Formats: sequence, C-alpha cells, structure tokens
Amino acid sequence: MRYPDYLGVGVCLRRLESAGPLLRAYARFVADTWARARARERIAAAGAEPLDARSLRMQVLAAVREVIDFDAYVWLLTDPVTTVGAAPLADVPCLPELPALIKAKYATPVNRWTALQLRSSPAGTLRDAIGRDLKRSLMWSQVLCRYGIGDVASAVFADQFGCWGFLDLWRNDTGGPFSTADAGFLAAVAGPLAAALRQCQARTFVDPAAQHRPDLGPVVLTLDDDLRIANRTAASRGWLDVLLPPEPDERAIPASVYNVAAQLLAVEKGVDAHPAFARTHLADGFWLALRAARLSPDQPSAGPAATIVVTIEEASASERIDLFGRAFGLSARENELLGLLATGSDTRSMARQMSLSEHTIQDHLKSIFAKTDAHDRVTVLSRALGTRP
Repeated sequence: MRYPDYLGVGVCLRRLESAGPLLRAYARFVADTWARARARERIAAAGAEPLDARSLRMQVLAAVREVIDFDAYVWLLTDPVTTVGAAPLADVPCLPELPALIKAKYATPVNRWTALQLRSSPAGTLRDAIGRDLKRSLMWSQVLCRYGIGDVASAVFADQFGCWGFLDLWRNDTGGPFSTADAGFLAAVAGPLAAALRQCQARTFVDPAAQHRPDLGPVVLTLDDDLRIANRTAASRGWLDVLLPPEPDERAIPASVYNVAAQLLAVEKGVDAHPAFARTHLADGFWLALRAARLSPDQPSAGPAATIVVTIEEASASERIDLFGRAFGLSARENELLGLLATGSDTRSMARQMSLSEHTIQDHLKSIFAKTDAHDRVTVLSRALGTRP
C-alpha cells in the first residue's frame, strides 16, 4: 500500500507496514481513517463553494471514489416535498433498460430513499438489507443481475426543509460487497450534503426566470406501465433536450418523465404515498413542474396500454414560493409572511392576518432578507416568483 506524505503520516505508516501483521493491520486502519477524514474535508470544502448542483455532485463523487470503490453511480435531485427524482447524474451500463431500472427502483421499499429517510442512518447497502439472497431485490433480479452488479450502497440527503436527493453506488460482484465503513462514510456526509444541495437550489432563484420555448405548445407524453413512451406532443423534444442534454447525434433520455411515472405506479401499489409530482430547475431561474396521472377509463388511450399521462409545464407562483422558502430555510412564520407578501399585503395587513404586531412583522422581514441575501421586499418577491424587479 502506498501512503501519501501528509504531515509525516506517510512515513510513519510505511514504517508500520514493514513490521509484523498486527502493526500492518493497524497501519491500514490508520491510513483508511486518515483517507476518509481527508475525503470528508474535501466534500465539506465543495459544499462551501458557490457551485451548481451538477458541479457539486461531480466533485463529491471524485472525493468519494478515493475512499470507496464503485463501478457505477446514479445521483438524482428530488422534489423536497414529494421526494420524486429529477435532474439525474449517472454513469451506468444499462441505459437501454433505464425505464425498467427506474420502475424497479420506485417499486420496492428495500433501501428506497424514502425508507432510508425514516431510519436512524441515512445510508445503507443492498447486501445488509436483504442478506445473501440478491434475488429478493427487485432491482437486482429485474435489471442489475444482467450487468454483474453485486451490491448497491444508497444514501438519502434530507433535512428539516425536505428531501434534496438520493445516491446509489454500484459495485461489480468481483469487487465484493460494500463494507459497514463504506455505509458509515456515506451516512457521515449525508447531512452536510443535504444542506449543500439545498443551497445549490437556492442559488437558482437569484436570477430572473428566462422564458423557454413558450410558443411550442403544451408538453404531454403518454406511457404504458413499462414506462415505454407511446406518444408525445411536438414540444416535448425541445424541453427534454434542455432537461437532460443528450450527447451529439443522440436523443434526449426522458429520465425525469420516467421518474414521475414510476412514482405513480409506486403509489398505485402502495409502496409510497407521495404524489407523482416533481419540480425541477431547467435553466436561468426557470423551474418546471412534472405530473403523472392515469387516463380515466372513459378516455381513449394512445395505445393498447398507454394510460399514464405525464405533463410538463412551468412551475406556478405558489409552487415556486414553496420551493423558495424551503431552499433558503425559512421558518414556518417566514413562509406564511412570504405568501401574504406575494398577494400584495402591506405590513399592517400582514400583522392583522398573522395576529402579530407590525414590529414583529418587520423583524420577520429582516430575517427573510438576511437568509435570502436580499435588501427589500421587491427583490425577495422577484426572486421567489421568477420575475424581474
């Protein structure tokens, strides 16, 4: 093993390595502990930088790879309320089977991010969850078994303001299962990363929302229960290209569409109760809302079983305000005040409706200004609503 020379640590560890087996084991333990501490420092430093969500995830994955071996990964942002995934960052060998993979991920509570969110630890491994019988895993038996994946380490990034993302690390069966220490490392960085991802989303509200393709008409797609797209409106291609830009000469992969549709199936099966709805940042302060629903029995479908309808539209004012308040960590009172402010209420009216003094209203406004780095009500509202001041 090669140890880096950092404050003389590498020299000491190399000397221990040349000693007996117990000292060699101790040297490896010390080296591993030191490496994980350094990786946590790198992750904390990345979280403190003013990065966008994609750049943050790339830097964190590079730091994680230094201490945890993995062969593939999937890292999605989520709607903080519904927990439905969007804006995926992934490097997996099974893109042709992506709909089946997403459907299986949503259809089981085993290591599901919503289940991890309720546990004492926000991270876990597939092996620990199901033991040696990988066939008990829906994801493994339906997709991963064909790609030589032997274990999955999962983590959820959530705080008191919502769920901001989840991560799956895949390891080939030749590399052995993830260790308890691997899961412990992911659990240790989950809290700081939840805050960092939330701050990334907050930064998307700083600029006014630029309109995107308002002249192309509604964006509607129909899918069957295997998440195969049966039909779509003309506007869907342009929007999907921006949601997840494709490689040259390739078509966009509608991963966010698959996610809301898979959530609908999960709700129907009783796996999860969150609505099939997700808000995701497109670009330039512009937020989209994706919804999935069933065609009613008396409505004709686009195919023999294409009864799932996914719509994509600009997020409404109320949907943006809710996201804005969560991303900036506003309190319940501050969120209530922001909602009244958006209706045009003045200080006296807000004080009366909230049963507070005008002085207390001013204190809450000052707190909102401090949290959002704004200096007046007009700036706060323009950012929350996506309009120009």
